[in-house]
Amino acid sequence: MKRTVGQVGLGVMGSAFAVNLMKNGFEVVGYDIDAQKLAELEQKGLKPANSPADVGRKADVVITSLPSPEAFHGVMTGNDGLAGVENENLIVVDACTLTIDDKMAAFKALEAKNITLLDCPVSGTGAQAANGDLVLLGSGDQQAFETVRPVLEGFNREVRYIGAFGDGSKMKFAANILVAIHNVSAAEAMVFGMKAGLEPQMLYDVLTKGAGTSRMFEMRGPMMVENDYDSNVSAAMTIQDKDMKIIAAYAEKIKCPTPLFSATSSFYRAALHKGLENSDTASVCAILEDLAGLKRQE
Repeated sequence: MKRTVGQVGLGVMGSAFAVNLMKNGFEVVGYDIDAQKLAELEQKGLKPANSPADVGRKADVVITSLPSPEAFHGVMTGNDGLAGVENENLIVVDACTLTIDDKMAAFKALEAKNITLLDCPVSGTGAQAANGDLVLLGSGDQQAFETVRPVLEGFNREVRYIGAFGDGSKMKFAANILVAIHNVSAAEAMVFGMKAGLEPQMLYDVLTKGAGTSRMFEMRGPMMVENDYDSNVSAAMTIQDKDMKIIAAYAEKIKCPTPLFSATSSFYRAALHKGLENSDTASVCAILEDLAGLKRQE
């Protein structure tokens, strides 16, 4: 396989993918509608492209990381999209969290052009992505997946093949149920302790050593300690809202109760209503502090 990889979408996750791939010896050709993001990564060695199709012409594997269904379909089948590339060797690795129906529509459109689409969402936050500390949940044609495995290992801590196309997304939904619950439970423990008169740093230091800790508590607890949800955003509340709606709809479709996941939804919605849409999801702690009538000392 060529050492040239395409990256379409250079947000928090996509830019981290690109940087880690370059660190691991790959040449990366990238595209984003935000010219500033493209210019910033060009300074780090990324080769800019003019469109998703331009990326697909310059690489045999293209990774996509996009914020919405509209952006996804535009990249896949829109003007200058990947479906317009004449390259039967092209394998597209989609790392987005979207509905399986959206992904299947793109799969069929690309298949008609002899292009292989793999469903490969990643489990982890933006901070984890920057450190290459992600788990990729791959699904689709297994031979194509094994062909691109060396690329996937270039920006993930662990690469797992889950099964048929769409199974990667199902696994991501399960992972995000845990993330949503653990994030709120971390905030609940912090607020409980602070309301009881304990110092937030002490709470974090002790609880991370105990049986009740979690990756979410360990990663987002420091934001809760500092009461700062904007300096180093690992996952924006708007993205969390998008993902939770997708998961809730799929749970309803398969008629599976998700009582704890559903119970957390109100806290995330409250954060959005409070104007925290661009803040880190750890900001649910601020919502619980309001409910507890907790006022921190300066």
